[in-house]
Parts: sequence; structure tokens; C-alpha cells
Amino acid sequence: MKILKAAVAGLCCLGILCSCGQAAEEPSIPENTVSNTLPPMVETVPALTVTLPPVSTEATTVTEPPEPEFYTVSLVCAGDNLIHSSIYNQAKRRAKANGDENGYDFGYVYERVEHYIRDADLAILNQETIVTDELEPSDYPRFCSPGDLGRHMIDIGFDVFSMSNNHVLDRGEEGLLATLRFWDSQEGIVRYGAYRDDEDMNNIRTLEVNGITFAFLGYTEHTNGLSLPEGSPCRVTYLSELDVIEEQIRRADELADVVIVSPHFGKEISNEVTDSQRELSRKFVEWGADIIVGTQPHTAQEMEYLTREDGSQAFVFYCLGNFVSAQANPKALVGILGTIDVTKNSLTGEITLSNAGAIPIITQYGGNYHQIHIVPYAEYTEDELRAHGAEGFDRDSIEKVLSYIPEEFLRIE
Repeated sequence: MKILKAAVAGLCCLGILCSCGQAAEEPSIPENTVSNTLPPMVETVPALTVTLPPVSTEATTVTEPPEPEFYTVSLVCAGDNLIHSSIYNQAKRRAKANGDENGYDFGYVYERVEHYIRDADLAILNQETIVTDELEPSDYPRFCSPGDLGRHMIDIGFDVFSMSNNHVLDRGEEGLLATLRFWDSQEGIVRYGAYRDDEDMNNIRTLEVNGITFAFLGYTEHTNGLSLPEGSPCRVTYLSELDVIEEQIRRADELADVVIVSPHFGKEISNEVTDSQRELSRKFVEWGADIIVGTQPHTAQEMEYLTREDGSQAFVFYCLGNFVSAQANPKALVGILGTIDVTKNSLTGEITLSNAGAIPIITQYGGNYHQIHIVPYAEYTEDELRAHGAEGFDRDSIEKVLSYIPEEFLRIE
């Protein structure tokens, strides 16, 4: 068509040129005669041939984008496993009654809550006391627990053990190395928060569960005024070492899908979250932490989602309270098991946190700390409450602690 348009345009130009020059004499045409002869200046335009591509007779196949898979991990975390002498002596008596003269039977302490641990895909415990077979057990203020305790915690389903707490140096460098040897001798578990040297500390612990990789980091506010001897290669990272913490969290964020940070911080026997706890948690989240598992105050505190500048979310349990102890303060007898689901999109790698919750638990014992064990609050009876050996422990004191937990997260089940 472009060629035809050019020919017509040429004819028009010729007409214009002729009209602008001297008038030409018109040829004489005989009357009643029609000439079939084209004017001499007009050329015949050849026919234009257009070749079209062949038309496919096959049906067009549309490739649908792949559907993502979603991997999910149910996580549970427990607070301070604080083993006073009344607890390990009780376990010693039970073992002896069953014919074991040298062992410790901790089954009774945990049997009513262990299903929460077993049912989870990933279970984390703050082991507040060092655990070893090499040293004799000891009580407050310098705790040490028998190896049977650690083995029982593994048996009921704990996979990961935080050592970042103020009692990690209770038996000095000797005790720290002894407990590291104990945990390293156990198969299939992860320990973190205290290390034998810099190389050990810089080896960030990771664990893959259901297609999701988790990294674990732990820091403590203090160690009760105790410190490692000068020149010791052992490492405990304090919350004041923010440059070290930032570097580790950012590196862990590159290694894993989910970064879990266990800070031992806050005011003891207080349900109020301190400004320092909030500020540090915010920093950890901005650096890459996804779940914060707080301990130290020995009683339950609130929890919340934190949103980063890019819109993604993390979750913080400011304090889980005690898992078990022989403390007498009514606030210290109410703890929580933290729960949360972690989901990963296989195509995008996006992590989603959901179903965060707090399951209240009660440390129960009779007079003179007799028969210490843990009871889910959902099962806690009036008879058990009346029989409790702690002075001033009543339903009001329990409800007061639980009032600090946002209702949307409270799981009495």
C-alpha cells in the first residue's frame, strides 16, 4: 500500500507543476471518440505481493506459574528451668525409691506439661542452671544440676537450650566448661549463649526443621558479679556489647530464614517491661531478629508483634517467667509457655509468623517445698490452690500476673 500511495502522490505533483507553468495546448479529440490511452507521464504500478507467515494449526500452550509450597513449624519456648536443691533432692528420692541409687528421676516435675513440648516441631528451653555429671549438684546462690536433668529435658522433647543467663558462671570457668562438655555430648540438640572460645562463639548455631532454617543467639545482662578469669578463652556475651550483637544478628540473618534471639534482661519479680527491654528488642528486630525469647524477671510479662521499617514483622516474648523453681514469691509461681507458628513460602522465601500465644503454667508444691511440679493453669483446681505451700498465693495473685498478657495471646487450654 505504501507503493500505491507514492504513485498517486506523484500524479498529484505532476498536475500541480503543469498548472503552474505555461498552459499546454489540449490535444484534439474526435467527437464521439473515447481514448483508452493513459497520459504519457503515468506509469503502470506493478501489483504488490505480500507474503504472510504460515498459520500454525497447533493449539497454543500457556505455562501456568508454579504453585508455592508452604512449610510450617510449630514452636514452643519455656522460661527459666531453675533447679533448687528441693527439686533435685526430690528427684534423687524418687530414683532411689525405684531402685536407682545413683540417679535422679525428674519425671514427676514435668509430666503434666510435657505434651506441650512433645507436640511442637521445635522446643526451646532457657536452662537457668549449669548441667553436668562432673560436679556435685548445688543450690542458690551458685547453682549446679545433675546430668539426669538435662537428659530428661531432651527426653520430653526440648531440641534447643539457651545458656545465656546470670547463673552461667556460678561454678566458674570449670563449671562452664563442664556444662559445655555435657551438652556437646548429647546428640541431636543445639546449645547456645555461652562458648568455649571465639571460634565456638562465631559458629552461629542453626537448625533446619520442616524446610525452615533457624539461627540461635543468646545474651545476658549480667552474671551476678562473677566473671571469667583473665586470659580465659571462654566467652559469654553481655547485652552491653551491642557492636558484637549487631554483627552476629546481621550475619545470622544471612544464614537462616528465622533468627531467634534469647536476651536475659529486665527487672526481677516484675511484670512491667522496662524501657531497656523495649529498646533492645527494637534494635534486635531492626538488625534481623524474628523471634525474641526473653527471660530473667522470673514472672510472666507481656508480648507483642514488632513491625520493621520495611513492613515485615517480628514477635517478642519479653519474659516467659519460670518454667519451674522453688521460689516463694507468688509472682514467680506463674509462668507461660510461649507458642508461635512459623510459615515459609517456598517460592519467595517469605516468612510469616502467626498464632502467637501464651499458655499459663503454675509451679505447684506443698508445705516445705514438698512435691514440686508444674501444672497447666487450665487444669489447676481449687484443691491444688488451697494446698499450695507459698504464703499469699491465691486466685487473685494468679489473675494479677495474667492481666499483663494481652487477651489476644492468652491461651488457657
